[in-house]
Amino acid sequence: MKKLWGGRFTKTAEEWVDEFGASISFDKELVLEDIQGSLAHVSMLSSCGIISHEEAAQITDGLKILQEKAINDELEFSVELEDIHLNLESQLIQLIGPVGGKLHTARSRNDQVATDMHLYLRRETQHVVELIEGLQQSLLVQAEKHVETVMPGYTHLQRAQPISFAHHLLAYFWMLERDKERFQESLKRINKSPLGAGALAGTTFPIDRELTASLLEFSSIYENSLDAVSDRDFILEFMSGSSILMMHLSRLAEEFILWSSQEFRFIELDDSFTTGSSIMPQKKNPDMAELIRGKTGRVYGNLFGLLTVLKGLPLAYNKDMQEDKEGMFDTVKTITGSLKIFAGMVETMKVNENEMEVATKQDFSNATELADYLSGKGIPFREAHEIVGKLVLTCVQSQCYLADLPLEQYKEANSLFENDIYEVLNPVTAVKRRNSAGGTGFAQVEEAIVKAKSKLK
Repeated sequence: MKKLWGGRFTKTAEEWVDEFGASISFDKELVLEDIQGSLAHVSMLSSCGIISHEEAAQITDGLKILQEKAINDELEFSVELEDIHLNLESQLIQLIGPVGGKLHTARSRNDQVATDMHLYLRRETQHVVELIEGLQQSLLVQAEKHVETVMPGYTHLQRAQPISFAHHLLAYFWMLERDKERFQESLKRINKSPLGAGALAGTTFPIDRELTASLLEFSSIYENSLDAVSDRDFILEFMSGSSILMMHLSRLAEEFILWSSQEFRFIELDDSFTTGSSIMPQKKNPDMAELIRGKTGRVYGNLFGLLTVLKGLPLAYNKDMQEDKEGMFDTVKTITGSLKIFAGMVETMKVNENEMEVATKQDFSNATELADYLSGKGIPFREAHEIVGKLVLTCVQSQCYLADLPLEQYKEANSLFENDIYEVLNPVTAVKRRNSAGGTGFAQVEEAIVKAKSKLK
């Protein structure tokens, strides 16, 4: 097959060399974006008098035919034509004749592929924002049901203080809100047009870059042609935001894995998001949560892979930059799939309220309440801390809990203890009283839900 750039060459590469250098196996993902960019480019060429209106109409009609075929998955691509750009241009020329060759006037594959990726990431970033909001909504629905469901809160994976289960879920809501903001802010960098930068130096043709930017709904153009074709910061930024998002999902996945174990039994994941064992009939494995935890690594890898590709590249375009796409596509696929799965897991999980409540009564996570109690009566907190620490030691040695100690024993530790100490030790009371801003108190959690809902509007 004749290469569209073959005029200078006397030899053609062997098939295996073509396969190694070709990107069509993965950049066909950009087919609709490539046609979208071409439609804007040909409109501009006509508007600027670079090609005739008749030629532009022919090319536009041909591109729309290819667009329809692409939507219906009827296009066939050739490795010999290397990439999505040359494959489409070749098919356009076959469809409408030599006039199709005028489409590439005042354009290079360098600014063309950059434009495609900007268009692709703009669309996918908006989709990711929608999926994040879907997961946030699932978290909110569960949070509203469990404002007064009390569970142990942990530090160092040791029971620390009782908290509202809704409060715990809302922590992830706000993590996701920051993730969403990162993606939304990245759109400022994504929504810039490199089209018209040419190979690296612009073009001698009297093009109108602002027009193509407007037609493609970009907010601005790249100010420097070298930067326009060599910039992949917008992809790195997307991958960075994706890595932070996956880190958050992985943390929640780990908690779901722990909470659904026999040791915790705080939640039960729906059958549709779990699997069984081929040998052990009783098993119900949290495989989807584990997969999300595992797939976090591949998203990190995609980020570091592209950072490594770009770190030593001179301006402007280099073939190394062909390696920017597969990781980008994989990251999009991974995070969108993970967000959908997680929304389903959260929405359908069963919360074992009794197990959570029992757990708060079989530990010393209410010890801080005693220290605060004494501190509120004028004892320096550090002294109160030591008094309560000794009481905890007494309980550990006696194999009982703080609520089991008689009032006389409390009085021996400090005369300021009164009978109301048992109400203070109640985990529900402990949670309810923590009404500082952003705290786990039920009133604060109700306020947080209202604020969270306003974010989704």
